[in-house]
Amino acid sequence: MAIQDFTAGQILTAAQMDSLQANDYNWTVSTKTASYVLVAADKGTRVVMNAAGATTITVNTSLFSAGDTLFIQNIGAGTCTITAGTATVTTAGSLALAQWGGGTLYFTSAGAAIFFSGGAPIWGRATGGIGSPTAVTISGVNYEYLTFNSTGTLTVTRNGFFDYCAIGGGGGAMKVLTSIAGGGGGAGQVRIGSVYLSANQTITIGAGGAILDQQSAAANDFTQASDTSIAATSPFTQTASGNLGSVLGTAGSGLYVGGGVGASNGESTFSNTENTTIGYRGGTSTATSNAGGGGGQSGRGGNGSSTTGGTGGAGFDISAFIGGSPSFKAQGAGGGGSVTGGTAATGGVSGSATTTPSNGGANTGQGGGGGYGLITTGAGGSGICYIRWVV
Repeated sequence: MAIQDFTAGQILTAAQMDSLQANDYNWTVSTKTASYVLVAADKGTRVVMNAAGATTITVNTSLFSAGDTLFIQNIGAGTCTITAGTATVTTAGSLALAQWGGGTLYFTSAGAAIFFSGGAPIWGRATGGIGSPTAVTISGVNYEYLTFNSTGTLTVTRNGFFDYCAIGGGGGAMKVLTSIAGGGGGAGQVRIGSVYLSANQTITIGAGGAILDQQSAAANDFTQASDTSIAATSPFTQTASGNLGSVLGTAGSGLYVGGGVGASNGESTFSNTENTTIGYRGGTSTATSNAGGGGGQSGRGGNGSSTTGGTGGAGFDISAFIGGSPSFKAQGAGGGGSVTGGTAATGGVSGSATTTPSNGGANTGQGGGGGYGLITTGAGGSGICYIRWVV
C-alpha cells in the first residue's frame, strides 16, 4: 500500500485500518515486466521485477527522504540491475540481481541510498568445458561443476557467484651435464576462491614448463610454466601458475609461484624461497649423484641422498573441491639419481636414473620427473580449472 494521508480528527474506517495492518505484514506489491524508474509512491512497498530479459530499476533524487525504504526483488530469468539515475546508490555487494535476488533500498537523504542485499548469495549457472555440469554433494551441500582441460569459454547462463579451482601448469625438471642428477620439477599453483560473474569468460589453461637446460642458461634464468586464469570482468581476476623459478631469482636460489624445483649438483640452497600458501620449495642435493625432489602444493620436495633422488612434494586432493574419491594434482616430481630416482608423491611422477624421466601428466599441474645426465623428457604437466556453484 502506498503511504496514506490522514487529517487531524479523522475517523478511520474498518477498511482503512485493515489496509494499514495488511501492509505491516504484507507490503504492497507492484510487479514490473520492463525497465522501471522508481516513483515516490514506491516508498514502503515491494517492487518485483519479472522479465525474461535484462532490465534496470532507476533511482532518482528528490523522490524520497532520509529513512525511507522499499524492497526490490527479481523473480524473472533476466538480470535486473539497480541503476543510479540522478541519485547515488552504494552497496557492499552487487547491484545486479540475478533471478531470486533482492534486498532493501534504504535512503540516507533525498539523493543518496544504500542497497542492502538480502538472503544468501545468489549462485550463477554456466555451461562450457568438457561436458555437462556434474552434480556432487560435499559436506551436505549440493553443487554442480564444470571441468576445463583446455582453453575455452565459460558461458554464463545466470548471473551470480561461482567457486573456482584453478591449477597452473607444473614446472619442468632440470637438464644438466652428463653424470649429474637433475632436480624434479615443481608443482603448479592451486588457487581457490569465489567470483561474481555477469558475462561470459575465457578460461585459459596453462601449459607445463619445459625442461631447463642448465648448459645454456644462467643460474638465475629459469623456465616458467603458464598461468591458468579466469579472465573475469570484475576485480576478482585470479591466476595460478607453477614454475621452476623466475628471472628475479639469484644464483642458487629461485623465487617461484607454486612448488620450487629440486636442487642439483650438490646445491643446498637452490629454490629455497617459499610461500606455503601457494606452494613449497624443492629439496636439496648433497652431490652430483643425487638431486632434490620438486616442491608440491602441500609439501616440500625431499632431499637427495647418496645415489638416490629426493621424493616429490605432496599435491592437492582435488576431491575437497569436486567430491568423489581422493585424487591428487599439483605434485612436485621426484629428483634424479645416479642409481635410483626419487619416489613420486601420491599420484605424481617419480624421478629416474636415466635420461628419459617421465613428463608431468596432462591437466595435473605436476612437475616433470628429474633424471640423470642430459635428459630429453621431464616437462611439467598442463593445468586444469574447475568451476562450481550451489544448487
